Amino acid sequence: MSKFSLVTFGCRCNQADSAALRHGLSRLSMTETAAPADADLIVVNTCTVTHGSDQQVRQTIRRLHRDNPGARLVITGCYAERDPDTLAAIPGVNMVLGNEERERLPELVRDLAAPGGEAIVVHPPLQSHLECSVPSMALTGGKTRPLVKVQDGCDNCCSYCIVPHVRGPGRSARPEPILEEIRSLVERGFQEIVITGINLGSYGRKIKGHARLYDLLTRIIEIPRIGRIRLSSIEPIWLEPSIIRLAAESPIFAHHFHVPLQSGSDRILRPMRRPYTAARVRELFRTIDEEIPDVALGTDVLVGFPGETAQDFEETCRLIEDSPLAYLHIFPFSPREGTEAFSLPDRVPPEIVKERMGRLLAMSKSKNLAFRRRFTGKVLPAITLSNQEEMGESTVLTGNYIEARVPGLTVPPNTLVDIRIEDVQPGSTRAVLQ
Repeated sequence: MSKFSLVTFGCRCNQADSAALRHGLSRLSMTETAAPADADLIVVNTCTVTHGSDQQVRQTIRRLHRDNPGARLVITGCYAERDPDTLAAIPGVNMVLGNEERERLPELVRDLAAPGGEAIVVHPPLQSHLECSVPSMALTGGKTRPLVKVQDGCDNCCSYCIVPHVRGPGRSARPEPILEEIRSLVERGFQEIVITGINLGSYGRKIKGHARLYDLLTRIIEIPRIGRIRLSSIEPIWLEPSIIRLAAESPIFAHHFHVPLQSGSDRILRPMRRPYTAARVRELFRTIDEEIPDVALGTDVLVGFPGETAQDFEETCRLIEDSPLAYLHIFPFSPREGTEAFSLPDRVPPEIVKERMGRLLAMSKSKNLAFRRRFTGKVLPAITLSNQEEMGESTVLTGNYIEARVPGLTVPPNTLVDIRIEDVQPGSTRAVLQ
């Protein structure tokens, strides 16, 4: 095998895992190709958050095998952890690799048989470690901003969420290897680094004497020549005032927070097992906006949780309308076997879920347009992106999460620049270099 191709589904943690897989396979003297049809080995790193993501994974696997029947096909990630037998039964699959053994992929594929025959399933139980490792993230697949995963797993056990079952309990990396990895990325010339984790805000909290997220961030910003860092999603209960103040005071931080809400109704948050009230999140949004006036605030909303009434949904809409949000990520409730919510009665009819999602999508578009228009004529810090970012050519991403097109951009990717927002339309933002 000389060429491999990686197909990644899901969250930023999955993208970070794929970067680690890319690093391991490259050490076998294999070359990555962006075209799975040209690969000798195809690795699919899966997501299983919803039924829709499961279906998309299965369709993709069948298409990959149809387009390249001679390639060895390995399936890993969260769907592989949750239901390895279903994936192993798909024609063309050679190996299904659970999350516990994912880092052994380079070792396991050395002797992987040619396509055909029964798939190998490597699926040991997830272990209850308190720590996780920090693999190299430098091989980004051409993308501009490497992801450094400092935490994995989750102990929250929200009633609808399959993630603790497929990622295991919360685990944190020691600060020293994290700082070493970031120094290495800075030395390689990366200008923006994204700090991520399955439950990022819980970093270090299970180990006595371990650094917490704030402590880690104060050490990261002291690294010489570091350009900018961006934080991935942080749960409301873990986003401490000290982190908000640090982001406001340090020019190293991107002014961007993603804080999951899920519902604006306390009556629904309780059976969701979300450990906060709607008022707590409303106040948190207000505090962030006051501390960092140009901040981009994003959130997640789960629509159609069992028992969600029209009044519950209206409470969610009111909270969103009243909050300084720049965008929403909207998801329908998807019953996952093994979770508490799987057996809950009072399912919301699909047509009502669809209508509610449509309303929230329109609200998200309206709030995002209003947010971007606030910056018309203003100068913002940004980073130039590569074509692999899937945001189009001549595109930059501002510190406060505005994707802007700069016509005729000649600055190479991975460069920190200042841009001025010139024109904002519903589906686009145009800017010029300063």
